[in-house]
Amino acid sequence: MQKRTLGKSNLEVSAIGFGCMGLNASYATSVVSKGEGIAIVRGAVERGVTFFDTAEVYGPFINEELVGEALAGVRDEW
Repeated sequence: MQKRTLGKSNLEVSAIGFGCMGLNASYATSVVSKGEGIAIVRGAVERGVTFFDTAEVYGPFINEELVGEALAGVRDEW
């Protein structure tokens, strides 16, 4: 996976990001379960994704908590 540096921070993230809105908020009628959401995020990590887009408006805070739980244990590897 290619990497990109964000601004002047030297924070390096994957060139491809993952939008997390559909994990618990959606314009459609169905949303994935918490377990499915965690599995999806972990699957993205296994494929090299390290850039996750989330927002309070998807919850509030529910989306961030789900992504945080999914990334627990792997975020220190980056």
